Amino acid sequence: MGLVCSNRRQFFRKVSGVVALGATTPLISTTAHASLGQDTVKQLALYNRHTGERCQGIYWANNNFQNDVVNSFEHNLRDHRQDESAPMDRRLYDFLHNIQQRLATDKEIHIISGFRSEKTNAMLAKRSSGVAKKSFHMKGMAIDFAIPGVDLELIRDTAKSLKLGGVGYYPNSGFVHIDTGWVRSW
Repeated sequence: MGLVCSNRRQFFRKVSGVVALGATTPLISTTAHASLGQDTVKQLALYNRHTGERCQGIYWANNNFQNDVVNSFEHNLRDHRQDESAPMDRRLYDFLHNIQQRLATDKEIHIISGFRSEKTNAMLAKRSSGVAKKSFHMKGMAIDFAIPGVDLELIRDTAKSLKLGGVGYYPNSGFVHIDTGWVRSW
């Protein structure tokens, strides 16, 4: 099912220009692109807490997804336990972007979980009743995240207000879950 990059070096060769640029270039403010129109430029900065990897960039410009940046996001959101990446539902990036816009922040988003392989999801489901056996994570349709310095309850309430999909609140674990399934919350 989709792209699997088990070899980190192979992946970085494919997107080396974008990854190198994203790793050294400061996050470009959306306001700097105001002359292009509010929806013309969308960007995110992601930090994977498990791998320590960062990626950032403009993922949407001139009414198109920027595939090199989206590919770097997918690598960052990979199942770190199996070192597998897969296509993520691109609506997740807009969900995150809209949350940041509502919160008036461009802080880096800390990723706890993105894509999960079936093997990883089964292992996690055995350990915790809070892991769905048919998780949206396995379909590339969910992200668990936090934004340092922003209250989790505020992130949850903001995500719920957007009505773009599912929103789970896990204050004891320190993250909010979003997915592109039907609108619901827990």
